[in-house]
Amino acid sequence: MKRLFTLDPQDRELFRQTVGAVKPLHCDRIDPAPAHPAPIPRFTLADERQVLADMISDYFEPADLDTGEELYYRREGVQQTVLRKLRRGHFQVGAVLDLHGMTVVAAKEAFTAFLHQARRDDRHCVRIIHGKGKGSRHRGPILKQKVNYWLRQRDEVLAFCSARAMDGGTGAVYVLLRRI
Repeated sequence: MKRLFTLDPQDRELFRQTVGAVKPLHCDRIDPAPAHPAPIPRFTLADERQVLADMISDYFEPADLDTGEELYYRREGVQQTVLRKLRRGHFQVGAVLDLHGMTVVAAKEAFTAFLHQARRDDRHCVRIIHGKGKGSRHRGPILKQKVNYWLRQRDEVLAFCSARAMDGGTGAVYVLLRRI
């Protein structure tokens, strides 16, 4: 190793007098502080245990399945739990409209009149049966698509979703209406 500068003997002697007597060190290294153990992710572990328990439990809620044919919508500000309760049939259906076999024009008129009457009668939850579209052959479910569109346009509709199998399944919707 190359020295950058050299001390003259007088400076060296002055340094030794100023510092005084010294003891040589046995070890010039400092031991690092012991590392803290890694934190235990208790909440993550609890979530994983719950997922495993749920996977092997016998509880099954068909309303939680999403096959791609279901309709569901909730207006901004409506909680997800409200939609979940609607999907599970927790609201009492106050009125039912059956649109089977109607043309689009007739269905639109019946739909509009039904919602007006439901609001006047202070019905909070209604069911609209639009059918599964089996009679439409290759065109798919026309009334189902129209009802989906019409419901999203109405201000009084807070949420809607496909009904439970016992109430028509994907051929009907539960509709949650705003209170007057």
